[in-house]
Amino acid sequence: MSEKNNKNQELLKLIHKYLDSNNVLALKSCLSKVHPSEIADVLESSTESERRQLWSHINSSIEGDVLSNCNAVVRNSLLQHMEPSRVASATNHLELDDVADILQDLPHELADEILLSMDEQNRSRLGAVLNYSADTAGGLMNVDAVTVRSDVDVDVVLRYMRQTKHIPENFDQLFVVDRGDVFLGALSLSTLVLASSDAKISDIMDVNHPAIFADTPAHEVAILFEQRDLVSSPVIDESGRLIGRIMIDDVVDVIRQEGDHSLMLSAGLDEEHDIFAPVLVSTRQRSLWLAVNLATAFAAAWVIGLFEGTIEQLVALAVLMPIVASMGGIAGNQTLTIVLRGLALGNVGDANAKTVVRKEVAVGLANGCIWSIVVAFVAGFWFEDAGLGAVIGFAMVLNLLTAGLAGAAIPLLLQKINVDPALAGGVVLTTVTDIVGFVAFLGLATMFLV
Repeated sequence: MSEKNNKNQELLKLIHKYLDSNNVLALKSCLSKVHPSEIADVLESSTESERRQLWSHINSSIEGDVLSNCNAVVRNSLLQHMEPSRVASATNHLELDDVADILQDLPHELADEILLSMDEQNRSRLGAVLNYSADTAGGLMNVDAVTVRSDVDVDVVLRYMRQTKHIPENFDQLFVVDRGDVFLGALSLSTLVLASSDAKISDIMDVNHPAIFADTPAHEVAILFEQRDLVSSPVIDESGRLIGRIMIDDVVDVIRQEGDHSLMLSAGLDEEHDIFAPVLVSTRQRSLWLAVNLATAFAAAWVIGLFEGTIEQLVALAVLMPIVASMGGIAGNQTLTIVLRGLALGNVGDANAKTVVRKEVAVGLANGCIWSIVVAFVAGFWFEDAGLGAVIGFAMVLNLLTAGLAGAAIPLLLQKINVDPALAGGVVLTTVTDIVGFVAFLGLATMFLV
């Protein structure tokens, strides 16, 4: 267990101890010493009744910070018990992208009430972010970028910055724009401080700094930050006008969400799934995926039933069937994982899809040949039947070859028809490898052994 997990569990035990003993003073003292993100972890690790009890003792000055660090399910359960004016007050010091994240996950009626509770300036600035989907650059951005003109001197900019009343949090660079707010370049603080006081901004700005269009998908923003080693980047609209900035902390959130998304979808769950949700809620959320898997299991069982007579005559087939299916499933999932990662990073697409499929088919064939020899020898020695060993060995080659082809082709095809490969890829692949494995093994046995 990691040090972070240990710390979270120790804090959780301590807080639950204070809650159980109703030691309010000790509880408030404890909460005042920990970061809002750690309080959010505790809330996510508690039952719904414990969350409500703990939330009532959290200092109102950090409520917004705690909410911004909670996942959507936990956050919404807390917001439902708060007055809109209280939510507006709790979030008025947060960065606009964090407030937007909170509001976008709420029912429209409640979100509208909270917006109406805000002052006009904050409501207008927040509206600029809410105009964009949460999973785009526009949904990630903050609108508090610091801008300068290209025709002014360094000394003018430095004096302006000393006199300004508000510098955005995590401020690391200025953005150079023209009179129409069209983005021209970026100027890092280090360059500004080291430059001669009479130097023109146009002479020292970075005209090659990448700007991100507001409708760029969030995962593409994350890839750009990783490729260019960016700490922040300007966001522009379709006409090139600067409308905000994205910081690295926003991108870290995207990376984590993408990881959670792939992991949870592979089990048919939402990435915001609440592990401490009521039993009936969790049961309902998981039932659909169980039903889908049951249907595919019946399909595989139906295939086996077609060879019922063969299995009755040669019981060893029933013993060895899981080996063929298991090896195909593992090989296919290896390929599926690699291709899903390539799709997520943009390394796999239309330009090289055929190359990837051919390579994975070759890998499947090579592994099939290698492991078929091992399996054939073990099965033949175990049941003292060389013919049985040859049949399972050949079936292994066919199934691993199919696993390589299916593991590469299925996610590519699913993406073509706009179905998330992370959601459906695993269950489709398992069905294919199970059915092909059973048909190959039992079919060959019917032809040559019975």
